[in-house]
Amino acid sequence: MSDQLDQSHMTDKPNVLGGLRAPDRRGFLFVGVGVMGAASLAASMFVSPAELSLGFLGFGCVAVLFAVFGGVSSLTRLRRRSIATNALISLVDNDASACFLADFDGEITFANDAATEKFRDRKPITLGQAFTDLFANPGAVLYRLQSKSQALGSAREDIVTRKGHVRLSVNTVDESTFLWRLEDLSDRGGGARAVDALSLPMLTAGPTGTVLYMNEAFRRLLGGRAKNLEGVFEELPIVSGQVHQVMTESGKIDSLVAEVPSHGGRREIYLLPGESLKDAATVAPEWDAIEELPVPLIKIAPTGEILASNHEARALLDNRIKLGTRVSDLLTGLGRPLVDWLTETIEGKGEAKPQFLEAVHDTREIHVQVSLHPAGPSDKPHIIGVLNDVTEFKSLQLQFVQSQKMQAIGQLAGGVAHDFNNLLTAISGHCDLLLLRHDQGDGDYADLVQIHQNANRAAALVGQLLAYSRKQNLQPEVLDLRNTLSDSTHLLNRLVGERISLTLDHDPGLSPIRADKRQLEQVLMNLVVNARDAMQGGGNIRIETENLTLNEGLSRDRVTVPPGPYVALRVHDTGSGIPEDKRTKIFEPFYTTKKTGDGTGLGLSTAYGIVKQTGGYIFVDSTVGIGTTFTILIPVHDAPLEIEQPALVADPVVPTKGDGVVLLVEDEAPVRAFASRALRLRGFTVLEADCAEAALEMLNDPDLDVDLFLTDVIMPGKDGPTWVREALVNRPDTKVVFVSGYAEEAFGEEQKAIPNSVFLPKPFSLNELTTTVHSQLH
Repeated sequence: MSDQLDQSHMTDKPNVLGGLRAPDRRGFLFVGVGVMGAASLAASMFVSPAELSLGFLGFGCVAVLFAVFGGVSSLTRLRRRSIATNALISLVDNDASACFLADFDGEITFANDAATEKFRDRKPITLGQAFTDLFANPGAVLYRLQSKSQALGSAREDIVTRKGHVRLSVNTVDESTFLWRLEDLSDRGGGARAVDALSLPMLTAGPTGTVLYMNEAFRRLLGGRAKNLEGVFEELPIVSGQVHQVMTESGKIDSLVAEVPSHGGRREIYLLPGESLKDAATVAPEWDAIEELPVPLIKIAPTGEILASNHEARALLDNRIKLGTRVSDLLTGLGRPLVDWLTETIEGKGEAKPQFLEAVHDTREIHVQVSLHPAGPSDKPHIIGVLNDVTEFKSLQLQFVQSQKMQAIGQLAGGVAHDFNNLLTAISGHCDLLLLRHDQGDGDYADLVQIHQNANRAAALVGQLLAYSRKQNLQPEVLDLRNTLSDSTHLLNRLVGERISLTLDHDPGLSPIRADKRQLEQVLMNLVVNARDAMQGGGNIRIETENLTLNEGLSRDRVTVPPGPYVALRVHDTGSGIPEDKRTKIFEPFYTTKKTGDGTGLGLSTAYGIVKQTGGYIFVDSTVGIGTTFTILIPVHDAPLEIEQPALVADPVVPTKGDGVVLLVEDEAPVRAFASRALRLRGFTVLEADCAEAALEMLNDPDLDVDLFLTDVIMPGKDGPTWVREALVNRPDTKVVFVSGYAEEAFGEEQKAIPNSVFLPKPFSLNELTTTVHSQLH
């Protein structure tokens, strides 16, 4: 296209926009219908019979009338559009900012005088050509804004470019015409922050440290413009509220730096007033210069009075900075008098590092990071305090600490439970061996039974620890929660007693879930017992179930429940309630509000562990003096329900005689001694090894026949699954029994990859051990 055409394209001001770029398709439609109508009228004069002639005549009349009325309507619409377009052009023609009228494809149909002057050298035909030097990818910016304008009627975006701040806005005129306006914010003396008119040096940096913008005060300070932060500051990264060395035109100076995060990873960096900055450049150090600075700042006397504050500081501290206010009236949590910290800052003693304090507030929690820096003349010093709102950061930190604490307690509980399971296996196992040699008429028989029963009670307690650490053995199955609760009703009624009424309220269309029935009954029993203990004078416990669908994530108690279908189980009581300060601790192990001897503190922690291992969530709501509600959410099991065939009743008789060679690998000597004696009593040949390495060395003998590996999972050196995989390379048909004090899920994937293997949890009895081995071999 010629230069002459390009120039006229930028200077002509058409009166009718539609004639340039947006032809009225409806006008062509009316013309076409009119031509068809005239042709029909003409045809009616020459065709026969009469009925066909009348048909052509009727159609022609209707078509001509439609075309006439449509044409008149279209001309009226075009006239109105022309008037509106002329008014719009007159409105923006004298606008100081560049304005364009463009069609849907971005081709410019009108440009005002400001746009013509601004883009005279480029002579653009499209908006993309006009904005090429402003944006790295103008097409994406234009498409984003135009799409938003089509949906909402208008759109606007403030953009930091290589040449400063600009504001690009667009308004939809009609379906094919858009009004674009480009406003240069860098040229304005009173912008959003008026950074060029600001006497404080300020720059905008990108995520990689590239300097995108630098105001006049900063340019004077450096004697030019820097390309990146390495050319401005001696040391990086920048820490807001800290003193950094600035490489100015006259040399390096120390300056207090404030950084404000912006959108898109950008950062606005300010140099705050100080003696060195005053000497290095002609900037105004007065406090008024930072009133609108987007960094909370306070000016403090050495004695603790606040001499001045800017708008951001007052907003952060709820506008409670009045004449005569002291720092100690606003901030607490240092652990010593704040005046001592101020004195040390003035005298240059101690470490000049920021402190995390808490703002004094009646209704909400505000955490503030405070950095202090001495300023002013030596005869009348003062202190500049740079504040930073870290409330959200402190909240995340507390959540992380709590999570770490709970994880550490869980690991400790799991480790203790594992060791106890080894001890209990040895105790109950050797007790079983003694019971084999004593009948009921023996005087020692009752003592042995007591030992056995207490070992089982201890095993149940260890199971609670494993439940909290989410390492207990689960046997999940598809359940209808209504049936599970119905089966437990008799036991629960016995637990609550006569003074407390227990009611059940079920959703008639309750969805199925997948959980361990026995463990779920344990959770329900723990919750009901706690509710009973909270109602010493009697009351009512109500158990409810219902289907609950979350359309969006539910965030509460430091967790987020993802959207989806759930089954909700609620246990209400009318008891004394739980105070708020204790509510956050009730799921911690060994924490109890009951008096000594009335509880172990493991009931709710066990419920918590079982629910979490099942994939659910548990919450508590309580009002002191009114009651408490525990809510459990378990995901709905949406897989097809399998029809379970009734299992054949297994022979309960323990095998009295077995045959086969068993390689027993166990690092705990008492457990190994019990297991080997138990198996030998049943007729098995037992080979013993105290570690995986010893077992593999034993298996190097090709003449040694072994029918079954009985091995612990967790051992020093190689663990059970590792050495078994190596052994099965040369002995692929050997059966395997894994035993462990941890849950099967801890190594479930590894076990599934090993053929002919089963799992036996500790503690196990003599009958359980021998039955499992016999079943594997036969």
